[in-house]
Amino acid sequence: MPGPPALPLRRFVVTVIMAAIAASAVAAEIPRAERRSGYDLMGRETRAMQDDDTANPGMLFVLDGESLWKKKTGAVKGVAARYPAFDAREGRPIDLEQRINRCRVDRQQAPALAWESRDLLALTAYVARQSRGLPIDVTIDARTQPFLDAGRAAFHRRQGQINLSCSQCHDDLWGRKLAGSVIPQAHPTGYPIYRLEWQSLGSLQRRLRNCLIGTRAEAYEFGAPELVDLELYLMWRAQGMKLESPGVRP
Repeated sequence: MPGPPALPLRRFVVTVIMAAIAASAVAAEIPRAERRSGYDLMGRETRAMQDDDTANPGMLFVLDGESLWKKKTGAVKGVAARYPAFDAREGRPIDLEQRINRCRVDRQQAPALAWESRDLLALTAYVARQSRGLPIDVTIDARTQPFLDAGRAAFHRRQGQINLSCSQCHDDLWGRKLAGSVIPQAHPTGYPIYRLEWQSLGSLQRRLRNCLIGTRAEAYEFGAPELVDLELYLMWRAQGMKLESPGVRP
């Protein structure tokens, strides 16, 4: 017999989520000793794919990034563990993709690369890989604190028609399963990341936009301050965890 229509199935999934949330405790940040990368929650086969540079599909982007790195336009090296970081000209934090484009435009007189373009993903992956294994170390001071607070508020704010916050899934329900997939703690240790679902590399902002769409909320445009603030909070939330880009996820 044919399976149930897609819409009732989606409603069932939403009902399960909301029931679990109603039964859970009030959202609280995960203690540092209990933080786990999404890598730790994946199956053995996917972890092996990430660990083996010859099998990790994200490495194709890294190789493209290396080629772009060696061209005259260049990029910024070895800073992934510290971004988003405060930019004096903008008067606010910018993320790694924005820093790469700033350097292209200001220092090499080259055009900015489009969000999620292969070239920007490749350069970001190449730069991020230079920091693989290094601890995340974003700077929080008087200049960045307001933006960190805004990102924290966004993480804990209920959004969309489903009325769901990031923290209700990734703080309260991590380790449980949704539609067969393990819910991770949402630490951005592997970005840019190759998702088997996408069959491509993607930025952290792409993932955040997907989450907003999943809650039936309006997704911010790529590069929006709200997304950068949320990136800053997520990186701060993962402070001290090691970068593993390019990561592989289901």
